[in-house]
Amino acid sequence: MASPSNKYITDGNAEHLKREHSLIKPYQGVGTSPSSQWDFWGSTLVTSQYVRLTPDERSKQGSIWNTVPCYLKDWEMHVQFKIHGSGKKNLHGDGFAIWYTKDRLHTGPVFGNQDHFVGLAIFVDTFRNDLQGMDRSFPYISAMVNNGSLPYDHGKDGRSTELGGCSVEVRNKDHDTYLAIRYSKGRLTIMIDVDDRNDWKECIDFGGVRLPTGYYFGASAATGDLSDNHDIISMKMYQLMVEHTPEEDNQDWTKIEPSVSLLKSPKDNIDDPTGNFRSTPLTGWKVFLLLLCALLGIVVCAVVGAVVFQKRQERNKRFY
Repeated sequence: MASPSNKYITDGNAEHLKREHSLIKPYQGVGTSPSSQWDFWGSTLVTSQYVRLTPDERSKQGSIWNTVPCYLKDWEMHVQFKIHGSGKKNLHGDGFAIWYTKDRLHTGPVFGNQDHFVGLAIFVDTFRNDLQGMDRSFPYISAMVNNGSLPYDHGKDGRSTELGGCSVEVRNKDHDTYLAIRYSKGRLTIMIDVDDRNDWKECIDFGGVRLPTGYYFGASAATGDLSDNHDIISMKMYQLMVEHTPEEDNQDWTKIEPSVSLLKSPKDNIDDPTGNFRSTPLTGWKVFLLLLCALLGIVVCAVVGAVVFQKRQERNKRFY
């Protein structure tokens, strides 16, 4: 592989492929029978070549979910997908999401899944809602970890709760597009290959992420007034062979609460227009308060300086 970032990507060793958590053509394990490993809902259409979460039609929602909880501590998910439709630039939407969550098959407003979810979400957002946030282009990939307490803010395109993200052109490609999600030893890494060159590029790399075992993988998509075909070609799960300390091995990983080790809570980041937890740019009112405090400081210093100068002048007069 050409990119140095490929050291983060598994070589796809078949011995480490976990078929019970993988969605592969011709999708024989998909259905509603008790033995099925994948279940689907809504507008989802399963063919022999792709799983279409939504057609290129307005107001559709669809999802597909693994029925087997994942107890791997370290893993990597490769997603082959295709977003395409008749809508021209900026006239398409809304996008899809890859989930690793406590609950599954719960419908809602977040790309076809429930809000206040518990777990991890990777969003491939193709429509800009926040017209003031012109510092990024769409489609945009972002990640969010939630313990159920945080809402996803569609109006701000999820900025207030995202761990990071990147802009990427993924619509109407003539070739395959891929997304890799790696979680190992508390580190979440998102890689993309959208040029079909087997050249993975880093989109998100964030440490201090805690995710439990026993959650479910899934994918969902939604359309609104604008639409697209959102197709999942495959979801391949690989187990990463990683050594853990005895303390880590003895821990009950199913009891871990999804969280991210940050200097501040995501709730405190709601007024941050960049949605970046690693830096906190000043919003308009914060700039005003800072300038006001600086001005008051200058006035106080000037007054104190004038008083001190006057007292010194009075002292000097006594010696004449």
